[in-house]
Amino acid sequence: MRARLFAPEVRKWWTLGAVAVGLFMIMLDNTVVIVALPSIGSDLGISISELEWVVNGYALTFGVLLLTGGKLADLLGRRLIFILGLLIFTAASLACGLANGADVLIGARVVQGIGAALMNPATLSIISATFPPRQRGMAIGIWAGVSALALAVGPIVGGLLTEHVGWSWIFFINVPVGIAGIFAARLFIDETRDTSHEQRLDLPGLATSSIALFALTYALIESNDRGWGDSLILALLGVSAVFLVLFVLLERHQRLPMLDLSLFRNRTFSAANTVMLLVGFAMFGTFVFVSLYLQNVLRYSPVEAGAAFLPMTLLIMFVAPASGRLSDKLGPRALMVPGLLLISLSLFLFSLLDEGSSFWNLLPVMIVGGFGMAMTMAPTVSAAMGSVPVDKAGVGSGVINSMRQVGGSVGLALVGAIMATRFDPAHPRPDEFVDGFQLSMRVAAGIAVAGVVAAAVGIGKVRARAHAPAAEAA
Repeated sequence: MRARLFAPEVRKWWTLGAVAVGLFMIMLDNTVVIVALPSIGSDLGISISELEWVVNGYALTFGVLLLTGGKLADLLGRRLIFILGLLIFTAASLACGLANGADVLIGARVVQGIGAALMNPATLSIISATFPPRQRGMAIGIWAGVSALALAVGPIVGGLLTEHVGWSWIFFINVPVGIAGIFAARLFIDETRDTSHEQRLDLPGLATSSIALFALTYALIESNDRGWGDSLILALLGVSAVFLVLFVLLERHQRLPMLDLSLFRNRTFSAANTVMLLVGFAMFGTFVFVSLYLQNVLRYSPVEAGAAFLPMTLLIMFVAPASGRLSDKLGPRALMVPGLLLISLSLFLFSLLDEGSSFWNLLPVMIVGGFGMAMTMAPTVSAAMGSVPVDKAGVGSGVINSMRQVGGSVGLALVGAIMATRFDPAHPRPDEFVDGFQLSMRVAAGIAVAGVVAAAVGIGKVRARAHAPAAEAA
């Protein structure tokens, strides 16, 4: 029995299971926290700006370190980095659950982001190294399904735990799962690393990009309280601009850069990454502030708020794979343009919601947004991956995933800054909150329209890829 259980043909599926545990935790954490934010804020007595950092501390660290996590996995060993990331993520989850104030919670969320950035790139690399080409598509399809399932169940799981057990348990639940995942990884994952070419970390690139993005995000969030004319805000914006220029100059002259800027010479790759950045800008902050609107203005319970997101998340889960396959036949632009138009429409419809809205006003908005996201995301990734050379596929995947995370982080800070122009973040009244919410949704809709233009003008024909499922899964 033991021999059959650990036979190579069976062992690789156990490997997939171990990888799926870590992946599910990462993806679940993207959505499970959003529904719990109002309860966290009232329990710990923290402001909206600090709630933004609870989300952004994780998302921004994840996005900034994603490319470095992939490099470390190739250099030091994929199993080692996956287990290290899982260990860090699990320990940080325990610290999040035990947090008794904003500083501890935000710090633990940053550490969670480090763990996620180490784990996430290693998952797909382990699958590619474990499964032969004839089974790789099926394994990557399961990998994608796990991501979609976590996205779909995250809001409702977050609502149930927050309402019936306590918000701390959205983090505590990761601890036993993470420990089981560490043991499974030790048992079932074989160590592999990339020995095909020279590997080296781009520490100057990592440092300059991190400083630029953290300075920009900090300026946007702190402008809620300090105002745009404050000397600290202006200084932070200046620091961000300087280090962004330094990052570009460094990457242009590095022999082994973290971000291969030559990829952006391809118009389709540049346009696809621009679209992903703009979608992150427009939508990530929307999810956070819609949750706050549902619970603080419409007085939904955490479970009701989580359930309200289900139409959108289920549509993304079931429609996205079909849109990915359809984009292979019609071309990515044929789905991206109408998908982005639907996203723009959904954001405009969000801007019409007020204190008197009901679930029936919300439902069509969620449906339109779900179809728009499902029609946009997979074709955008396919466009990016189909426009890079095969030997650069790993780098291309890392770049577009980083664009999504970074765009979402900066977008959340931007939406919060726009909302803060209409109300006092320390003592928001429902009518003032709605006024700021409506303005921010109209701005987000305009950003999504810019994505329509980028897709219509920049996305060209892309070649069919032998590993299309990988692009679709990403």
